[in-house]
Amino acid sequence: MGKIAFVFPGQGAQAVGMGKDAYESSEAAQSIYNQADEALGFPISKLSFEGPEDELRQTANTQPALLATSIALLEVYKKHGLKPDYVAGHSLGEYSALVAAGVLKFDDAIKLVRARGLFMEQAVPGGQGAMAAVLGAERAALQALCADITAGGAVVELANVNCPGQIVVSGSAEGVAAVGERGKEAGAKRVIPLEVSGPFHSSLMQPAADNLAQELAKAEFRDAEVPVVANVHAKSVTSGDELRELLVKQVVSPVQWEDTIGYLIGEGVDTFVEIGSGTVLAGLIKKIDKSVQVISVNSASAAEAVAQ
Repeated sequence: MGKIAFVFPGQGAQAVGMGKDAYESSEAAQSIYNQADEALGFPISKLSFEGPEDELRQTANTQPALLATSIALLEVYKKHGLKPDYVAGHSLGEYSALVAAGVLKFDDAIKLVRARGLFMEQAVPGGQGAMAAVLGAERAALQALCADITAGGAVVELANVNCPGQIVVSGSAEGVAAVGERGKEAGAKRVIPLEVSGPFHSSLMQPAADNLAQELAKAEFRDAEVPVVANVHAKSVTSGDELRELLVKQVVSPVQWEDTIGYLIGEGVDTFVEIGSGTVLAGLIKKIDKSVQVISVNSASAAEAVAQ
């Protein structure tokens, strides 16, 4: 049998009602949400289960809500004795992976992602930054186009290299608009603006990275019990100190998701278990390699079903 990787979703996977059945059916999941509410000083559980959606969509709320949901569902799934050979997470999901690997305590992680969300919201004034999904472009061609636009004075960079034919760009509103106008030069079939509160995973997030570095320095990072494949370079890491440094770089670097999945497959992983809200990662992984098995644990009932 091949190896198993647990993977955790990031921003964009959130939905009102996520985690509710886990909270209602599992004491372990309930404990996670109670810890989250206590650590943050407000009921992130209620926001996750009941909304309103516009509040849940705010970055500083979305990030802790997604982390709590992933770890609550992990607790439900873990009781069946299933263990991964590797863990990875998409952007914010990397924090869930670090909790799963024993690098971060959940209490510390939930406070860190709340701070991360606030810093990311504050880094660039509203309306000055943007992101867009570029469909159909080759990575090298799109990178060259972004470099050309940036050289002209409007910053735009690759933010998420998700799968073949799906790359997200991020930067100044002008830079992202220019990719929309010139995308065909890189082979893009469509450029879709994204509803986000800032230009995430671009160099414009440097103020957020600097602030986050100070918070990360205060937290305890233990060496990983399971190798973590990091977003920044798509390689496995076990050193707690190195993983801390990579979280700072991650804020201003592209999420190398396609390369992360390629690395894991190269290491013998043939089963991916997506743990958390939605099925975003399952869709991306299947576009990278149709032959692997992908299981989505996005509810307590799903966790029970796939563990049988």
